[in-house]
Amino acid sequence: MSDPIPNESAGPPGFVVGGVSSDAGKTVATLAIARGLEAAGYTVQPAKAGPDFIDPSHHEALLGRPSRTLDRWLCGDDGLRRNYAHGEGDLCVVEGVMGLYDGDGSSTAKVAETLGLPVVLVVDANAGMESVGATALGFRRYAEHIDRDIEVAGIVAQRAHGGVHERGIREALPESMTYFGRIPPMDDLEIPDRHLGLEMGTETSLDSDALEEAAETLDIEGLAALARVPDPPSSVERESTDRSGRHEVTVAVADDDAFCFRYPATLERFRTLGDLVSFSPVAGDPVPACDAVYLPGGYPELHASQLAAGGTLEELGELATDGLPVLGECGGLMAMSQSLTTVDGDRYEMAGILPADVQMHERFQALDHVELVALEDTLTARRGTTLRGHEFHYSRATLREDVDARFAFEVERGTGITDDRDGLTEYRSLGTYAHVHPESGAFDRFLERLVE
Repeated sequence: MSDPIPNESAGPPGFVVGGVSSDAGKTVATLAIARGLEAAGYTVQPAKAGPDFIDPSHHEALLGRPSRTLDRWLCGDDGLRRNYAHGEGDLCVVEGVMGLYDGDGSSTAKVAETLGLPVVLVVDANAGMESVGATALGFRRYAEHIDRDIEVAGIVAQRAHGGVHERGIREALPESMTYFGRIPPMDDLEIPDRHLGLEMGTETSLDSDALEEAAETLDIEGLAALARVPDPPSSVERESTDRSGRHEVTVAVADDDAFCFRYPATLERFRTLGDLVSFSPVAGDPVPACDAVYLPGGYPELHASQLAAGGTLEELGELATDGLPVLGECGGLMAMSQSLTTVDGDRYEMAGILPADVQMHERFQALDHVELVALEDTLTARRGTTLRGHEFHYSRATLREDVDARFAFEVERGTGITDDRDGLTEYRSLGTYAHVHPESGAFDRFLERLVE
């Protein structure tokens, strides 16, 4: 498709970069494609299928604009389309999650189908030629097998050499499938990883010259021509019950290397319905004047000594005791606990808001899309309301034996904190292992509670 015309209600034209597996090299391919498109004069809006926070940080580090979160489980079909539509630019490049068809809650294929966008398949060609063609053809035909409307339009060959290797891959592809180029094997195109995935884009950005070199071996204009205007959402904004517009409230959001897992749409929602200020607990910032505090997830375990010594968490604990609402997700829950113990056995005092102690483990303790049902009216939901979210953590919270702990949610799907319960509450505060998206209505409810 050439010269796609943007639809303001649907968002920019785009395509999806899917992979044959989790380690196929989707992130590097996405960044190289984006770099090539920008060099060709296109303004690129990045997006990410699934609930991830880390890959989007690399998108933003390269392009200077937040990456849109596209997850059917978190947002629903219309919410997914709304989040896409809020993007800007000439073209949108959507990085997939895991393998193209993997993920019962929200796979890359489901995201592509929901938006009606074509897929560029990233195939690791390091040790294959004809097999690359067989793999690509199999991924295209599998869509027919499961009776889904998913167009695998062509491939990018990851870790592929030129010459005979590239020619063999081209010749192996069916005539109906486009070869969009290759990503050469380069040490400068490897992103270090650790628990929870790759390092953040603010910590380790890919070498700019290496990305530019990789982009030169891609068919950038062919990729631009592939972009398609997506299916628009049925409504521009998410419907919200009992919403009277903007609230005269201020939410303070923790924002540093320890609290960096937040969806751009969440901050947008705060700015739409109230005021937002940021602060850094790692730097020891005082808690700003506010009506509530939001502690997103991240890596408090990597900055535990600074958090314990900085004074911000101690002040936050005192404010929560006096009735300031504090909402913490995953890493935020950990910071709200009594203590945090690292894998090495070092113990650090945290804010002391919630009656639990947190221990880090070498293996992950939970990884899944989650569904929570509110047992009572709480900061993010009314009693009986269902929230959908995502959990991925290496820590485990243990309740203090001398306290009658109160939980806000029953876990219908997922792990939670303990005994199919999540949402530990104390004073007017709430800590949960689940990350939720604003399409769930949780942050609308959070702001509404501040003015009730």
